[in-house]
Amino acid sequence: MKINYLEKLESENLRKNVPDFRIGDDLKVYYKIIEGEKERVQPFEGTLIARKGRGVSRTITLRKISFGEGVERTFPLLSPKVEKVEVTRHGNVRKAKLYYLRDKVGKKAKVKEKKTLLGKSSQTPAALATESVEVGEKA
Repeated sequence: MKINYLEKLESENLRKNVPDFRIGDDLKVYYKIIEGEKERVQPFEGTLIARKGRGVSRTITLRKISFGEGVERTFPLLSPKVEKVEVTRHGNVRKAKLYYLRDKVGKKAKVKEKKTLLGKSSQTPAALATESVEVGEKA
C-alpha cells in the first residue's frame, strides 16, 4: 500500500470551520495583520469573484468598491492568518468567475441576491416534504 505523504499532510492541516459559500456571495474575511509587535484582526468584506486551487493551496478572491475605487484581494483560504469567514449575503449568478464586474460601475456592478422561500427558509427540505394536508379536508 502506497502512502501519499502530501495528502496526509494536507488532511492534517485542513480547517473544519469554513462555511459553505459560492461565487457571487458576499463574504467577510477576518485576516490577522502583524505590525511590528502588534497583532490585530482586519475584516475585508466583498463579493466572491473567484475560487482557485484544491486542498491547502485553495484561494478566494474578493472584490469591493472603496471610495469609488475597485479593490480586489486574494486570500489563502486555509491560512492560519485567516481568523474566520462569514457569509453575509448569497448571490445569484450563473458563472464560475465574475471578472466582468471589473468593467462595471455603480448599480451594474452589483450581484442580485438569491431568493428564498418566505417563512419556510428555516426548515429543512425533509421537514417541508413531511408537511401534508389530508385529502378531503378544507384548509
